Amino acid sequence: MTIKDPREVRRIIAAGDKQGNAVIYEDKLATDVRTDPARPGFAFTRFWVTEETPAPIRGVSDTLHLSNTLQPPIGGSVGSFVTIPPDDWYMHGLTDEKVSDYFLDMGAPEASRLGEGAPHPYMQQTRSLDYVLVLSGQVTMVLDMEEVHLGTGDTVVNLGGSHAWSNRSSEPCELFLSTHDGSSN
Repeated sequence: MTIKDPREVRRIIAAGDKQGNAVIYEDKLATDVRTDPARPGFAFTRFWVTEETPAPIRGVSDTLHLSNTLQPPIGGSVGSFVTIPPDDWYMHGLTDEKVSDYFLDMGAPEASRLGEGAPHPYMQQTRSLDYVLVLSGQVTMVLDMEEVHLGTGDTVVNLGGSHAWSNRSSEPCELFLSTHDGSSN
């Protein structure tokens, strides 16, 4: 087993200047990276957040001062890049306490479905619409009653469903997530 560090994510911010010309405001590595000590190789890199819809597109240079949580802000969205390490890298030493610590650190202890007969320790549920793209690798999306295997290029639209990502391969999986505040109306 060779544990690899997650990839660094380059973040480019482009927008219109005062004259209406599209320009690059920022081009550097994303710095808002959360890890999970219980899952070596796991990284949640947040690169943009909005607090409202429609999102402002003028006069905004950064949004990462907003709280980092799995749940997007009410009326807002979160753009992130997630690295899911192989289950074999961490499952043998996992405890309920370590999983609870992760959800607490992510600002969303209420999202955890641990202890409710969950089919995976990292089952979570947020009030959100999630668009997911598998950028590289393989992962299994674990739902309450079924699973689906995903590979590079596959997409998921998750409408607030309880889920977990289980990587049963020997290499990390990389996901792009666009998460939007949702309603159960």
